[in-house]
Amino acid sequence: MATVLVIEDHAVNLALMSYLLKAFGHAVLTASDGEQGLATARERLPDLVLLDIELPGMSGIDVARELRADVRTAHIPLLAVTASAMRGDRERLMALGFDGYASKPIDPRSFNAWIDGFLRPPAPQAAQPLLLVVDDVPTNLLLKRSCLMPLGFRVLTASRADEALAMARINRPDLILSDVGMADGDGFELMAQVKQLPGLRDVPFIFITSTHHDVEMQQRALALGAARYLMRPISPEDLVAEVRACLAAAGDRIDP
Repeated sequence: MATVLVIEDHAVNLALMSYLLKAFGHAVLTASDGEQGLATARERLPDLVLLDIELPGMSGIDVARELRADVRTAHIPLLAVTASAMRGDRERLMALGFDGYASKPIDPRSFNAWIDGFLRPPAPQAAQPLLLVVDDVPTNLLLKRSCLMPLGFRVLTASRADEALAMARINRPDLILSDVGMADGDGFELMAQVKQLPGLRDVPFIFITSTHHDVEMQQRALALGAARYLMRPISPEDLVAEVRACLAAAGDRIDP
């Protein structure tokens, strides 16, 4: 049994999700606005949060940012639920730190199976390295996440260098995969900031770029301490191989 917090301002949707969760043995906490939901999450530390995006006052996205920035709640899976599904929403929300996404109306037949996918006990820590993937293109984040997570890697994603640094401070990654050129800051600036922090300076970096193919840029990255400098296009198989090799060189134990 898990404790699930449902933050939803629509009474009918709140009642339906609560009923389905309780029917499968879960304990349910509820909140009808963002401020109440954030306070409940911080006080009760649920196993999972179901979060409506369009809430009165404090939005679901603002709640998610607060939860991800708090060391007590940063690890809690966040599942977005929204009635105004638009193209690109999934990628945008995943890049903002959500772990899953569903559009309303929810399907009662598949709802609890979807929830269960985020409540399974994790694999032993040593077999599940934590990767931080940084890219300002949502599609790139989704592609990397979808090719790495099924292999047992835990993956955090960030679309900005400052967000990535905040995440790394909360959850020290075993490896950072970063784009080189981004709209807000660049990968070199991020690596320089990471290397200045005692708890993070040993985290290996892999740069992946589709535009900075010149040798001078590659040499600069390696001179600054990057473990790899990869150029797109790169196949999922080659990306995974580079990640495994980099982790092995850093001394992390991973699955063969």
